[in-house]
Amino acid sequence: MDYADIRRLVKLVETSGISEIEIEEGGAKLRILKQSSVVQQMVMPQAAPMQMGYTAPQMSAPAPQPSAPVAVAPASKLIEVLSPMVGTYYKAPSPEAPDYVQVGDMVRPGQVLCIVEAMKLMNEIESEVAGRVVEILPRNAQAVEFGQLLFRIDPS
Repeated sequence: MDYADIRRLVKLVETSGISEIEIEEGGAKLRILKQSSVVQQMVMPQAAPMQMGYTAPQMSAPAPQPSAPVAVAPASKLIEVLSPMVGTYYKAPSPEAPDYVQVGDMVRPGQVLCIVEAMKLMNEIESEVAGRVVEILPRNAQAVEFGQLLFRIDPS
């Protein structure tokens, strides 16, 4: 693997929904991780909805971000954790393992809330705030869309 190959892999990780890639070739091992950067946005009730298809729009989708976007709803003061990618939502690391979080649990920044599987890659979605989980919206093994609301967290 030469420098050009490594640059292409880094570019792939930067521009896609992939958060991590690991390659082993000829005894050498290369691991590239995308650093998490969360953008907090105010979600305004009158925001113009953006949705594909012909159904009535439900909410506006934020600009693509490499990690789970966080939205702060001004009226309710709840933090909304949105899916950073299209994939399958999993509430636990395996079927027999306990859930990462349940409604009522206290979470801290960096704590894993769930997994979104995309193209056989398990992407851990971490909390960016401390607070109490007040709502978990998707069901286990449910397909989720980019920008779909996953959790509501009360930071107080």
